[in-house]
Amino acid sequence: MYIEEVVIDASPLITLFRSKQAELLTQLFSNIWLPNAVWQEVTNSAYNDSASQGVATANWLKQVTVNQIPDVISQQNLGKGESEVLSFALTHPKVRAMLDDHAARRCAKNIGVSTLGTGGMLILAKQRGIIQSVGESLQALRAAGMWLSDDLIQMLTTKAGESNISLGTKF
Repeated sequence: MYIEEVVIDASPLITLFRSKQAELLTQLFSNIWLPNAVWQEVTNSAYNDSASQGVATANWLKQVTVNQIPDVISQQNLGKGESEVLSFALTHPKVRAMLDDHAARRCAKNIGVSTLGTGGMLILAKQRGIIQSVGESLQALRAAGMWLSDDLIQMLTTKAGESNISLGTKF
């Protein structure tokens, strides 16, 4: 299935801006939907950093209001942002939910919402010829503060055909 639209959660958005890779979103997707709760989480944070500034000024992010969270999602005790991302994706089947939170991804699977993680987005970018190296992009995410286990990095780089990646202290 060709992914054209995503509704994005705070964690991928923050780490993509902080690692200077947010432009990948516009190169990969025709629509990047941003629920109000996610916008508020990123822009109203105590940090005045590249992520909060980037989200506040990015005219390619399409802010949306999610008026109702279905019980099947609200009962999962997820954050407001994750709940709005999943609710939007549930009512817009062509839109992929872009989130990294394990509990939110598990909820998505249970309700039939397709997801895409930040690592999966990097593999997609490589498949479409937008980036040369998933490993280098993962290094940038780690340097920007995203927690990625060595096992996850190895799995993602292998899936991207980069199985010779060294997991030394560079990551």
